[in-house]
Amino acid sequence: MLRLENCLIENGGFSLHADLTIATGSRVAVIGPSGAGKSTLIEAVAGFRPLRRGAMFWSEAALAQIEPGKRPVAMLFQDGNLFPHLTVAQNVGLGIRANLRLDASQRAQVQAALVRVGLDSMADRKPAALSGGQQSRVALARVLVQGRDLLLLDEPFAALGPALKAEMLDLVAELVGESGATLLMVSHDPNDARRIADQVVLVADGQAHPPMDTASLLDNPPPALKAYLG
Repeated sequence: MLRLENCLIENGGFSLHADLTIATGSRVAVIGPSGAGKSTLIEAVAGFRPLRRGAMFWSEAALAQIEPGKRPVAMLFQDGNLFPHLTVAQNVGLGIRANLRLDASQRAQVQAALVRVGLDSMADRKPAALSGGQQSRVALARVLVQGRDLLLLDEPFAALGPALKAEMLDLVAELVGESGATLLMVSHDPNDARRIADQVVLVADGQAHPPMDTASLLDNPPPALKAYLG
């Protein structure tokens, strides 16, 4: 379970308040107007933004005292962060060891992840030789090998076309279902939330609201969300 207790998160001159609980294994979309603080929220969970006030817990462990790299968190950013000079397999292997000195079992882990995202035949290719959708799959495989309990997505598929984005969202849903990971997914598109999220956290007016049932919130949006959705 992820708990944010009376948290104040600052990003430059912007402040975001959060007091909410997300159940283990939930699939949660984080939506709201542009600039409302959606990315700020998940960056705080990942440890990239400190808490000005409050406390954050995963199960009973206080996250604020844990360095980002040691948190039970894997994060997928908007651009995927692939290294152009490394092969597909090497980019995935970075999720296990930054120096890429992998033993046989770790190399097998990379291969298994590539099989799972449908790229096992492309392990030796460089990112430039891949389509946008294939690059997204590489980034997802790198997250997969980390085996973390919390998966944070910051609009990683925003640049993809509708059909390809839907395909990637379905793959994410399958992977978190298999692993039991808890998913927090930032999105500007309510259709993304309807597709794979059980619940929605609305971020608006400096507040990250507690999660609500996806259909209930989107079918009867409060004023801030209604204005954003038009």
